Amino acid sequence: MSERRGAAAEALSRLSEWADAHLGLLRSLSAGMAVAGLLVLARSARLATKFTSALDIPVEFVEKNVKLRGRVHHVTEKGLEVEHIPISIPFLTSIQRRWQSKGLLLVRLAGVELAPRGMAWLQQELKPNQVIWFQLLGREDLALECLVLVNKGRFLSVCVNEELLRQGLGRAARIEGLHHHSHLYWKLHKKLLQAELKALRKNKGIWEEASYSERIRDRISNNKFVQTLKQFVVWLRSSF
Repeated sequence: MSERRGAAAEALSRLSEWADAHLGLLRSLSAGMAVAGLLVLARSARLATKFTSALDIPVEFVEKNVKLRGRVHHVTEKGLEVEHIPISIPFLTSIQRRWQSKGLLLVRLAGVELAPRGMAWLQQELKPNQVIWFQLLGREDLALECLVLVNKGRFLSVCVNEELLRQGLGRAARIEGLHHHSHLYWKLHKKLLQAELKALRKNKGIWEEASYSERIRDRISNNKFVQTLKQFVVWLRSSF
């Protein structure tokens, strides 16, 4: 028993000597851990902050295309009016709730030119209090250009931007906020074009209407009476 105590005392003594010899290193490590801890705390505080205006969102969040969670309040012609839901951090949330103000974010569907029927579809799919995720792609004045994601099960989420185009309820457009030559721009734009192409091939939505009008024009142009009338107009013009 005494031998074990002696060995433990000797080990403790050596550890103390090593600590004294490397005191500067330990202090620098401690300072580094403290700084890292402060940075993590600061980032956590921002993630736990409720954003009530597009201008409140840090620039780095937009540049890094951060995903935020929100609750839909209204679907308007200008975009979705969304209440931001910050992440829940027990220590920070209880403090920051006292200072949170009310306000809604204006979220636009990036890369989509909405058709008239698309508005009705959005209002049907995104009910009030519907929880969504919106990935930041750009910011213009008080509006956010985003990909909007809706959970359709435990492991499945649907991109509303793509689904609109897949249903033929809009056209693919330029993705505002992203650099035109960036890899992310063309990656997302390709997905949107593929979704639009599916609707075009299946004659869905606006493409069905276009196909119907083309068929009507073909029938009119092939009508014998119309052809005779055209010939008469040509003859009449040549006679005078």
